Amino acid sequence: MDKHIQEVREFKRTLVFTGALRAAHWLRAAAITVLLISGFYLAWPFLVAPENSDVLVQGWIRFGHLIAGFLLCAVTAVRTYLFFFSKYDVERRSVRDLFSLKSWIAQLKSYFWIGQLKKAGVYGPLQLLVYTGIAVASIFICITGLTLYAQVYHLGMGGMLSDFAAWITSVMGGLASVRLWHHYVAWVFIVFLVLHIYMAVWTGIRFKHNSVEVIVSGYDYHRH
Repeated sequence: MDKHIQEVREFKRTLVFTGALRAAHWLRAAAITVLLISGFYLAWPFLVAPENSDVLVQGWIRFGHLIAGFLLCAVTAVRTYLFFFSKYDVERRSVRDLFSLKSWIAQLKSYFWIGQLKKAGVYGPLQLLVYTGIAVASIFICITGLTLYAQVYHLGMGGMLSDFAAWITSVMGGLASVRLWHHYVAWVFIVFLVLHIYMAVWTGIRFKHNSVEVIVSGYDYHRH
């Protein structure tokens, strides 16, 4: 028992992600999952609706896609705000590593099992670069999604967005191009999800600290 207590005292608990960041992460993950599943079905509606037309299989799946889409738009806006203006600056501190050659070398070496990864913030430079790319992809897919939405729903929010949607459609070369690029960026999320889950698990094993658990509890543990 004494040995166990001593081992516990050797570790220090550190807050990594606040409740707002964790909530945003899981809401975005849920939204993206629903969007990918429903989006693939809308692109290729393989289910055959029963004879009762009141079931509206296609309509319910489209409804779920729209709700998840609006959720992703909201979470993307909140995450952008938190990154730039939150008093908790653990993410912003990572920007220093992005412009540090030493930090880049340290992260790449750590991926080849050479040395430990040392970060100024919560992300290494390669992580921050990838996450920034995903943030940009989220903004892009939200814009194209809202553009497609405004082409179908002409009242309420669709009507408010009509001028903006018309401009985006014109810039991108037509509605077919908007839809095509919306699908292309969806594949970016698919590839990212696979790599993200793999790297989160690998990092926890490689560096012997919380990686997956930290986005649930918010805390990481390090030896004193």
